[in-house]
Parts: sequence; structure tokens; C-alpha cells
Amino acid sequence: MDQLAYVAEQLKLLGDRTRLTMLSLLKEREWCVCEFVEVFDISQPGISQHLRKLKSQGIVKEARRGQWVHYSLNVEDKPHIQAVLQCMPDEQQILKLLNKEEPAAACGPNSASAPAKDSMEKFPL
Repeated sequence: MDQLAYVAEQLKLLGDRTRLTMLSLLKEREWCVCEFVEVFDISQPGISQHLRKLKSQGIVKEARRGQWVHYSLNVEDKPHIQAVLQCMPDEQQILKLLNKEEPAAACGPNSASAPAKDSMEKFPL
């Protein structure tokens, strides 16, 4: 696939507000499907479909921890995606816009099974 088609396909995915918001949230830390369900008020299968599309283009990657699947950005080699994400609000601003609090899901950052925040690598923008 030529470079123009490759970039166009990836940017097309960002044309969906939910996917763009998901990627913006992933700038700061990993997120679990159940956290996205809580924040977006979308069913788990709906959230999983969005993540499947992003994963199929290599924009996100997943890590399984027990029964939970956590997603993180995979855009180190995608400067076109990085450029878009630099323009997006941070997690707190997004949650405020959505009238939501930090997710309290069992697999989230406030749970006992979550990795320490110090061990989380932030997305370098």
C-alpha cells in the first residue's frame, strides 16, 4: 500500500469522535475496555469494535492482564497520528467535557490490580 493510502486509512479512523476521544485518553495511560464502557456509556461490544478497528491499523496495542485487556497507544512510528493527538485535550479536560469522573472500574487505575502510576510510560508529545 502506498504511503498516501496508508495515512488516509489511519486518519479515516480518527474521523470518528469516539475513536479520536479514546486515542486522546490513551495519551496519558493504558485504559481497559470496561473503563471506556463507563466513560462513553456504550456497550462493551461497541467499545470493542472501535478498539478492534484501531488495533487492525496498528494504532493501539493490547496487553492481557488476567481477565482484563488493557489498551495503549502504538504511534511511535506514526507522526501523522502524533500530530493530531498533540492538538487534543488531556484526560481531565475530556472527562470534564463528557461530564464524567475518573472511571472506578475494577480493572482501572484506582483498583488494586492496576500497575503503579510511576511505572506507566507517558506518551511523549
